Amino acid sequence: MRFKELDTVVLRRDLRELGLRAGDVGAVVHVYEPEGLEVEFVTGSGETVDVVTLKDEDVRAKSGDELLSVRRLDRSS
Repeated sequence: MRFKELDTVVLRRDLRELGLRAGDVGAVVHVYEPEGLEVEFVTGSGETVDVVTLKDEDVRAKSGDELLSVRRLDRSS
């Protein structure tokens, strides 16, 4: 699937060095050709955790029937 800017995506793998886990939700802020993305991950208060360059395969589209949840950010992993 080709994503576009402002799409909401779900991380498919842990990025422990950044404190991000599979299942975290982010927003596409830039699309690179042929298959790269800049994805921003934010806290519940809107603070940017990180903007990460990923491949399309590192994320997936969120589904309308998924339940979103929250967790505390842990950068010590």
